[in-house]
Amino acid sequence: MALYSDKVMDHFQHPRNVGKMEDADGIGEVGNAKCGDIMRMYIKVDHDTQTITDVKFNTFGCGSAIATSSMATELIKGKPISEALTLSNKAVVEALDGLPAQKIHCSVLAEEAVRAAIRDYYDKNNIPYGDELRECDGHCDTCHQEHE
Repeated sequence: MALYSDKVMDHFQHPRNVGKMEDADGIGEVGNAKCGDIMRMYIKVDHDTQTITDVKFNTFGCGSAIATSSMATELIKGKPISEALTLSNKAVVEALDGLPAQKIHCSVLAEEAVRAAIRDYYDKNNIPYGDELRECDGHCDTCHQEHE
């Protein structure tokens, strides 16, 4: 059995929505010091409909980090912010037809990058956010994992 699914390999070799967005409405950057992966997510939002009209990413990291970033952008592009906030790392993994256990943290980073970009958009526009954007307290639904 292959270590990576065809979808993971496709999103790694042909990432979607890669690049920098100069006029982004929200920018989120997250990283994992243990593995060195760093993701930066850019979103453009239609202020009237609160819909993500465009999304880009830059990721420094392994193939799984690039693939999960790419898939996350595909899953939120064209969606209302309220729907993008429901994106979970599990949904990213499922959309990629799985990841090796040691690479699940990449999907967590992708989820966190989306949330960080939305949080930045809310902050820039003085939009209060509720529980869906609270900071992780070490055991939460935000990243769906126990933390050390």
